[in-house]
Amino acid sequence: MLSILDILEDTTVDGPGFRTAIYAAGCPNACPGCHNPESWDINRGRWMKTDEILEKVLADDFADVTFSGGDPMFQPEGFTELAQAIKQRSRKNIWCYTGYTFEKLLCNPRQAKLLEYIDVLVDGKFNENLRDESLYFRGSSNQRLIDVQASLKANRTIAYDYNPKM
Repeated sequence: MLSILDILEDTTVDGPGFRTAIYAAGCPNACPGCHNPESWDINRGRWMKTDEILEKVLADDFADVTFSGGDPMFQPEGFTELAQAIKQRSRKNIWCYTGYTFEKLLCNPRQAKLLEYIDVLVDGKFNENLRDESLYFRGSSNQRLIDVQASLKANRTIAYDYNPKM
């Protein structure tokens, strides 16, 4: 079971292309200037079964998936179960937003397990003093886009190079 604030279909703001964005409830970071402070309380969400969320994700044939929040890493077991099911049943790529750094997630076995199914991680707490609206898919310049699968294979952090076609 996952505490979910919302599921938005066909959004284009949480990663490239059309995406199904799953907004988790619960976040321990409480970043000043957060655009979604109502997401901090895990009890503000609606408890949903993985199969119920999976059905919504798979119903949209052409949209990829984004886990956001809140912080999906606050509910790592449920999101791992969901991500694994998405990967088993589709070819969708998965982006995940988190206030934790990639390196810190690797030190927590529960959170590191979720990384096995994530394609791109947007990591780091939002920093109001480093806010930069010119960045793609990030709110502040300290946040990184990480190619998770390449990073896990290389045993080092590798940036995801997003180059929008103009």
